[in-house]
Amino acid sequence: MSETPPESPDFDAMARDIAEVPAVEVIVTVAVNLMSAAAVKLGLTEEGDRHKDLDEARKLVHALAGLLDASATEISSFHASPLRDGLKSLQLAFREASLVPDEPGKGPGEKYTGPVYG
Repeated sequence: MSETPPESPDFDAMARDIAEVPAVEVIVTVAVNLMSAAAVKLGLTEEGDRHKDLDEARKLVHALAGLLDASATEISSFHASPLRDGLKSLQLAFREASLVPDEPGKGPGEKYTGPVYG
């Protein structure tokens, strides 16, 4: 019995599709994906602690903070404000989930946002 090989992705079509997407939309989509992944790693989903991994969450929150810091002048406050609120919520959740919380200013992403207090 022979299997047909999987079709290779159409990279030309993918490039055309992404070319039509505004940069702000790409940045916001990446930020939302980072937020979602961080929430899972913080155990904030319905499955709770099943996927909790604070080391992974730290990396994701830090990357999100860096992206928002770097893109702050490129995206409007209409987009940036809710993303910053989400970031702060994740930073607070990280602080609460940590057995030994980081010092203020030393938590994930606080290099970019400044200290986050609960």
